[in-house]
Amino acid sequence: MSIRVVVADDQELVRTGFVMILDAQPDIDVVGEASDGLQAIAAAQVHRPDVMLMDIRMPQLDGIAATKTICAATATRVIMLTTFDQDDYVFDALRSGASGYLLKDLRRDDLVQAVRVVAAGDALIAPAVTRRLIEAAVRRQPLPGIPARYREVLTARELETLVLLGRALSNAEMAAELVVSEHTVKTHVSNVLTKLHLRDRAQAAISAYEMGLIVPGAQDDRPPGGISPSSS
Repeated sequence: MSIRVVVADDQELVRTGFVMILDAQPDIDVVGEASDGLQAIAAAQVHRPDVMLMDIRMPQLDGIAATKTICAATATRVIMLTTFDQDDYVFDALRSGASGYLLKDLRRDDLVQAVRVVAAGDALIAPAVTRRLIEAAVRRQPLPGIPARYREVLTARELETLVLLGRALSNAEMAAELVVSEHTVKTHVSNVLTKLHLRDRAQAAISAYEMGLIVPGAQDDRPPGGISPSSS
């Protein structure tokens, strides 16, 4: 079954370029286009795509507001399109439900792979860029610490998993770190997302920073002392 995609960008040349690249893939079907946030919401409701490429800056309604509406009302997974040096809104986009973001100058193969990755249920957490972005955003906000209700529901191993999600490790890297199988890692990740009511790994990474499990700039993050999660 093909991956259904909608491309939302107010720049026609950019939008058309993405459509041509994706439509040329045998497993991807571009089912709609949008040039502003309101059109993007309408397209999500009509076409019910698996993935939507969403520009952050658009007329009528920006991509962040559109993403929040789409993610709250549909199962569509959103990838934000941005230029890192100009847009300071990616953190808010991830919090609103986006599964990650892409720089507009990315390579053709990276665009195609990103759509496939997100359609499969993963998030775009690129350690070299995304972590730096989240760190910068967290530095501007107070870290509230882990809410008591989370300390009660997360096991010690799930808390470790959340830390590794914050470090943007892949399943294979997490398996090596925890000395378990990738299948076990997937189970831990699924449990963390379910217990914390998170949409995907992107939001889990943000939660790890917000709770103070990841200290901006630290090289080796561990669950802070004094936390006693459930061990069951």
